Amino acid sequence: MPETAATIRVPANHLLGPLVGEHDANLRQLESAFPGSRIHLRGNEVSVLGDEAETVARAFEELILLLEHGQRLDGRTIDRTIDMVRSNVRASEVLTHDVLRTAGGRVVRPKSAGQKRYTDVMGQSIITFGIGPAGTGKSWLAVAMAVRALNDGEVTRIILTRPAVEAGERLGFLPGDMMAKVDPYLRPLYDALYDMVGSEGMERFLERGAVEVAPLAFMRGRTLNSSFIILDEAQNTTPEQMKMFL
Repeated sequence: MPETAATIRVPANHLLGPLVGEHDANLRQLESAFPGSRIHLRGNEVSVLGDEAETVARAFEELILLLEHGQRLDGRTIDRTIDMVRSNVRASEVLTHDVLRTAGGRVVRPKSAGQKRYTDVMGQSIITFGIGPAGTGKSWLAVAMAVRALNDGEVTRIILTRPAVEAGERLGFLPGDMMAKVDPYLRPLYDALYDMVGSEGMERFLERGAVEVAPLAFMRGRTLNSSFIILDEAQNTTPEQMKMFL
């Protein structure tokens, strides 16, 4: 493949430092990701030489847009941007899509194009199926979307549920009230909710009944108007349970 060249003009001087990184670390990371490319900075222009110069240039353009949106560039953000550029996805549209600002001031955003599609579909659809490996943000983003819907007045309550209790235990034989019985099994969702709204927000939600925790078996016959319902571990439901839930 013949060598090509591309030039990117950085629109403002204050963006140069965070764009190239300390000791040009960001430039080196991009060169490592595109081994056939050579990157040079002169003034406020970045020159790229190599067989993937156009792809590297698009990555720089996306990184500049992220900086203009107030994003901080770290190694993970650059890696995600590179992956998205290679897939012809606009990183500046994905990584600046704010879902929620937590009680602690942290912004919840998608980290990938798949997560962006997931949040978009949740905002547009009555029922959304989230399918993917563990640890890919399915439950976390679902809770964030639920809190946003509650805060915006789109729903009046959030219901967290999941199917069969683990290890053959039956709820009736476990100590405590319903919340104490179910709490260990919905802890990941509960922790995500607690992290997003804080202790005071959680207390307010529980006091006014805006958050409910219930095992799936207790959902039969319920009236669930104006509710955002999250069914966690849905792959463990029986066909009958899934039909009942839907």
